[in-house]
Amino acid sequence: MATSKKYHCVYELSYHFVFVTKYRRSVFGPHELDELGRIWTGLLADWGGELAEFNGEADHVHLLVKLPPTASPSVVANNLKTVSSRLLRKRCPGVRRFYDEPVLWSRSYFVSSCGGAPLAVIKQYIQAQERPI
Repeated sequence: MATSKKYHCVYELSYHFVFVTKYRRSVFGPHELDELGRIWTGLLADWGGELAEFNGEADHVHLLVKLPPTASPSVVANNLKTVSSRLLRKRCPGVRRFYDEPVLWSRSYFVSSCGGAPLAVIKQYIQAQERPI
């Protein structure tokens, strides 16, 4: 993934998110996953980000997301889950039959920063800096 630029910084921030359905119910088929991809592509563009990769199974999804430094991963995750739950339940009526309450996602999620050099390489680079005497 290429670096991006803002006024005073150059950045490359990529995150791997995993969202799980409430009660781990098997909700998604190909149509629902395609719709989620469309929803999230638009939302992330509004945040100045990008959906680099997306796929899922019947009860969970994986997203590889590029975000600007102004976007907090926790805020983005909550926004992605809230809006996608509302829109998917509206656009895909079959999703509603799984839950009595207006909810789709489990409250928990996984996020990990990724990309760039491995930590060991970065540590070695920092240790090799010539410290002034």
